[in-house]
Amino acid sequence: MSKPHWRRAQAGDLDAICAVAARIHPDLPERSDVLAEKLRLYPDGCRVLTVRDEIAGYGLAHPWMRHNIPPLDDFLDRLPDAADCLYVHDVAVLPDHRGGAARAYVTEIQQLARSSGIAALALVSVYGTRVLWERLGFRPVAADAALCDKLSSYGTSATYMLRELAG
Repeated sequence: MSKPHWRRAQAGDLDAICAVAARIHPDLPERSDVLAEKLRLYPDGCRVLTVRDEIAGYGLAHPWMRHNIPPLDDFLDRLPDAADCLYVHDVAVLPDHRGGAARAYVTEIQQLARSSGIAALALVSVYGTRVLWERLGFRPVAADAALCDKLSSYGTSATYMLRELAG
């Protein structure tokens, strides 16, 4: 049996990424063009989880600004020049392959952040996954009115979270 492993995503993986997204996020759909833009803008942060040449998950991350949540299913247009975090847009893994997959992706992304001079990871926890992210070192951030407004499109359980990276 082949062990799942993360590899850098390629443009040809987009259909498989969209298929996983449709299964995992039926209530938070994003257009394929929006996901393709993330691959194009920051390919280093985009990975796919492969099992025997099949894609069983994906992770998308890009440089961004803390406390500023990118809109769901909308284009970024460009990445900020003075990014102060690596924003984990999504980690989606098919149920049969979840054991440790998110941890392995976060480990790769934190190494990428450090090598890029970025000292924090940020994300929005959805579908009640806050406990998973807390186990991976993320802490919830108290949301002000502006942040609450941005979180609303991510669903009722959405929580903005940060993980500071030690030197």
